[in-house]
Amino acid sequence: MNSAQVDAYLRRLGAEYPAWPTVDALRELHLRHLRTVPFENLSVHLGEEIVLEEERLLDKVVGARRGGFCYELNGAFAALLTALGYEVTLVAARVYGDGDRLGIPYDHMALVVRTVDGGDWLADVGFGAHSHLPLAFGERGEQEDPAGTFRIVEAGPDAAGVRGAHDSARAADLDVLRGGKRVYRVEPRPRVLDDFVAGAWWHSTSPRSHFLQSLVCSRVTEDGGRITLSGRRLTLTTADGRREERTLGTDEEVLAAYRDRFGIGLGRVPTVRNRDGLGQFGPQGATGA
Repeated sequence: MNSAQVDAYLRRLGAEYPAWPTVDALRELHLRHLRTVPFENLSVHLGEEIVLEEERLLDKVVGARRGGFCYELNGAFAALLTALGYEVTLVAARVYGDGDRLGIPYDHMALVVRTVDGGDWLADVGFGAHSHLPLAFGERGEQEDPAGTFRIVEAGPDAAGVRGAHDSARAADLDVLRGGKRVYRVEPRPRVLDDFVAGAWWHSTSPRSHFLQSLVCSRVTEDGGRITLSGRRLTLTTADGRREERTLGTDEEVLAAYRDRFGIGLGRVPTVRNRDGLGQFGPQGATGA
């Protein structure tokens, strides 16, 4: 990233340029990202190409003031943090589903960020409802966060009986738990952005991908709650878990919600498509067909 891109990204977050790549600065950037850049899968249903290249991610998140899903949001955030002096490692994760079944390889992207004053931190601005602040990556006890109680623990064997790349404690996978429930399994080995292209293709085209089944646009609110627009259903969740839902009746109301609540200007209302998983995927990105 050049200095103009860094400045534009920080303006989008409403953040000042940090003097040093510290833990406190990382926490602020992480929280501001969750509040201002929504987790959304609109591109899948609008037929927009998803390209896992740094410039294209910055064009979308900063230039077009859009959101995205994990590969896009954490990919762009990694570029910003690197430009600010943090040491950033991309890591792959597999999300736990029904029955604690693990998702596909490269199911999710997260970041391990090293600061100048506080060791390594698991940063994730691309998972939807998750921790509001980075988690201490080396800590194995409970970690309190505005979104709940989290814990990172060494994972047991997977369905194939494997604990990690070399089946050793040092290389063992790690489970991230929220409220005692397993959320996703991290493979703590460095990856590059291109490694996640297959995962992005699967999530953009497979009939088994939940991203094809519904629309979602969600962000953390200033009071620590969450606002989510799923199709025409607008849901406000307070920090203490109280929910208020209402259905938007007209296209104008839906477009206004995207604009006023999430800062996303759309020319038409997105609708769910690709229920059969039909689509096209080029060598660098995915498009809904």
